[in-house]
Amino acid sequence: MIATARLRLIPATAAHFEALAESEARLAAALGVTAAEEWLEFDAARAAMAQAGEFLAEHPEAARWWTYWFVHAADARLIGLGGFKGAPAEGVVEIGYALAPAYRAQGLASEAAEGMIAFARAHAVERILAHTLPEANRSTAVLERLGFACEGAVVDPEDGVIWRWSLARG
Repeated sequence: MIATARLRLIPATAAHFEALAESEARLAAALGVTAAEEWLEFDAARAAMAQAGEFLAEHPEAARWWTYWFVHAADARLIGLGGFKGAPAEGVVEIGYALAPAYRAQGLASEAAEGMIAFARAHAVERILAHTLPEANRSTAVLERLGFACEGAVVDPEDGVIWRWSLARG
């Protein structure tokens, strides 16, 4: 688990993904919390959960470099998800995050990202990547606040044109 001042980032397990396949409420119950409304609001994220679960079932050793459930500690509420897009390769890892609408604009995305950055740096990661839509938005503002630099547009085979952001160990 990655703990921050207000959040617990709980590494997903195969059992968590099985619970989520039944319902969001079942996953929340498995985590011992309630779920915030629209914590998993993006259709793409919903679709990706089945694949993420399959990957983890085949590669249980990847758990700490995969999906994390974001739990607001004071509210005991599942408010989002994020994590890493695989184990570090050549000292580089990618992070991502998403929060329920009711928990945005409170510094929680920054806090979750800071927790993931600290975890990565504690494991000798030299560079952290993130990708966003190719437009200024809340996520780009979070990355800028955390010291990420926009490296420019890249083409992702699934998402099309996106912006790549990078944070080097400093």
